[in-house]
Amino acid sequence: MDKGDIAPDFKLVDQDGNPRSLREFLELGPVALFFYPAAMTTGCTAQSCHFRDLAAEFAEVGAQRVGISSDGVDKQREFSDAHSFGFPLLSDPDGAVAAAYGVRRKLGLPDRFGAVQTRRRTIVIDTDRTVLAVVKSELRMEVHADQALAALRARAGK
Repeated sequence: MDKGDIAPDFKLVDQDGNPRSLREFLELGPVALFFYPAAMTTGCTAQSCHFRDLAAEFAEVGAQRVGISSDGVDKQREFSDAHSFGFPLLSDPDGAVAAAYGVRRKLGLPDRFGAVQTRRRTIVIDTDRTVLAVVKSELRMEVHADQALAALRARAGK
């Protein structure tokens, strides 16, 4: 995905087992959709907690935060409960949404290595599904929420 692309709609199950779609999220405002390789790992925890810690700033620009990984629903629930995220974590066990968003690695590993196959990326999506920004950092965890917020503030003229 690149800035200006149209984000594909999807339907995935959240940490509570509820089906959720991009269309549903966008009805409430723009979305910071962040992909992370594996719940409960150091880097993914830092990335997700930074999105959590900036809740007020995202609310100020009317934006939703949504995380996606290949982890199953139970693991997503455990991750969310452990860190009180307050935003949905979606389960993409077969990597179909990751592939549609261009964040799936081509390592040729079996599905049990799904976490390794997801790149750490954040896609900022406007309400008309236009991609406003793409954050591509595997190692600087906080840059994802910071740059997503900067793109959303620019959109809002703040």
